[in-house]
Amino acid sequence: MSQKSWFAHLKWLYRIRACKQELSGRGVAAQPHGLDAPLVVSLTSFPPRFPQLHLTLQCLLKQSIAADETILWIAHRDMAQLTQEILSLQDAGLTIRACDDTRSYKKLVPALVEDPNRYLVTADDDCYYRADWLEGLVNSSKDSPKAVVSHRAHRMVLKADGSCAPYERWTKNIDQLAEGPEVFATGVGGVLYPPHALDARATDSELFQKICPNADDVWFYWMARLNDRYVRHVGPKTRILEWAGTQDVSLRSINHGPEADNGNDRAIAAMIAEFGLPK
Repeated sequence: MSQKSWFAHLKWLYRIRACKQELSGRGVAAQPHGLDAPLVVSLTSFPPRFPQLHLTLQCLLKQSIAADETILWIAHRDMAQLTQEILSLQDAGLTIRACDDTRSYKKLVPALVEDPNRYLVTADDDCYYRADWLEGLVNSSKDSPKAVVSHRAHRMVLKADGSCAPYERWTKNIDQLAEGPEVFATGVGGVLYPPHALDARATDSELFQKICPNADDVWFYWMARLNDRYVRHVGPKTRILEWAGTQDVSLRSINHGPEADNGNDRAIAAMIAEFGLPK
């Protein structure tokens, strides 16, 4: 390991320690969310992430505003592998539900099918979330009630001929408040979907597993745009802290890679072929 890499690793370990300390001492008096429909936090996970999952769940259950429900969706075959640390959080308000295994799509699709008349907020299972994470999404949604709201977003870039530039040329992790057709939500930071924000085809598992199986961010962006909804980036730039050991198995190695030859570009090309480029 180079000196630079060693220093970066040491800095990451320090941040992990600080976040765990903050979480263990986090005491918040959660306030009502004030939205016009129920607010549900929804996420999924799978066995390689279970050892650290309780940390993320604690982050989500200790927020400055209260969700009406926090649901963890687990594939039927994985339910028996849930740890006691995860199961015990049911006493703190966590709901655990079994569902079909549609991989990363489990964080949103089952909740949409169950009841689309709710504000649904997705989170990843491997990250630290601040106590005001949910509050930031909700407040931004109140400012733009029809928008899909994201803590982390990229800006899609178009070529001179109007076609979509390769994913690696997009402006990544934008810093400012932004809303528009070119703003692309990334799920890792957390995304809020107002009731009926997505096209009716959003829950078509046969279709998304056929044309976009490994890029749910791409799928949900298209489903929002097909329903004439924009993404609103809360701002400023979001820093992501992932727990130790959670990246041994991830979609990152599939979706990122050489320009025009990675999972995201293949998914985008498939979506354009199926639906066209959103206007």
